[in-house]
Amino acid sequence: MKNPFSNEQYLKRTKEISEDTRGAYFRDQTAIIHSLAFRRLKHKTQVFFAPQNDHICTRIEHVLHVATIAKSICKGLNTNGWELDVEMAFAMGLGHDLGHAPFGHDGEWILNKLLGGNGAFIHEINSYRIVEHIANNGKGLNLTYAVKDGIITHNGEKYEQYLMPRAELVDLETIKSRNNIPASLEACIVRFSDKIAYLGRDIEDALTLKLIQKTSIPENVKKYLGTSNSNIISTLVDDIIANSAKESKIGFSDEKFEAIKYLRDFNYRNIYLSPDKNRNAEKAKNIIEKLFYYLNDLILKNHYDFEKYKESRLLIDSEFGNYLEKMQEKYGDSISSEQIVTDYVAGMTDFYAIEAFKQISFPNF
Repeated sequence: MKNPFSNEQYLKRTKEISEDTRGAYFRDQTAIIHSLAFRRLKHKTQVFFAPQNDHICTRIEHVLHVATIAKSICKGLNTNGWELDVEMAFAMGLGHDLGHAPFGHDGEWILNKLLGGNGAFIHEINSYRIVEHIANNGKGLNLTYAVKDGIITHNGEKYEQYLMPRAELVDLETIKSRNNIPASLEACIVRFSDKIAYLGRDIEDALTLKLIQKTSIPENVKKYLGTSNSNIISTLVDDIIANSAKESKIGFSDEKFEAIKYLRDFNYRNIYLSPDKNRNAEKAKNIIEKLFYYLNDLILKNHYDFEKYKESRLLIDSEFGNYLEKMQEKYGDSISSEQIVTDYVAGMTDFYAIEAFKQISFPNF
């Protein structure tokens, strides 16, 4: 199986450069892991709010899981005669969630609502915005088209049994929703890997936190997928390799896909929509709303007068001013205050958001 477009198209960058001995996609990997956005993922929620337990999955662990799962699937299919680029898939996995807000999907939902709803803030689109427009003080990471496409189309919340690349090229700047098909086989694999990575790990974390009991896991999930994260990952990786090779399209067998749907529904009922998660969602709402309105008022008052930010007794004010100073050339006067504040708040870690909230709620004068 081959991709629908030429290697030249997948390798295109916004700014043309001379590639070095690393190769284009390994170069993308290093650009991602050295970015500040990637480093901050270690203190961002995957599912559970500001985890203090070192054994609970954070966003940085999740992206590493996705990258390794995608690479494993590519390697397995290559032994069946496919021609997949494992470095491309790994880079997509590393970068796919760079645009997540603090507090995971709760933070995403809150920012979307603050901006008016209807998909005003989508983490897939924001991940692309970061690598193309925000990272490196507004210069972007200059990633390849293939990797940027895999990032913006990864849609981890849509469950398909099968997926194949789209047939037409798309200007990624025009993508404004989740309703897009990836442009490569590798990106399709990353989209499946995202779900494989979080379904089992979320159960494992919920068991660790005693939100669920192993006895409550549905019998058909136990039978067809297992109850541990390692068993679920291994089972689904083996299934997607064998079934994709047999069907000549990427996807799960009927048996495993039915079990996946049961596991997804179980996780929603017992983990994602649990009372504990809802209480944390309310905390996240209070924090992000207060930060959003406070910083928006601050930028409307001070604009690009950086001395005013420095004169404040609050550290959050001076740090926000430093951010604006670095990004002034990129933002200018053409970007709304709401978008600037969204970029800044979405980039926060859980702990930084909590600390900033404390500063503006309880100023220590």
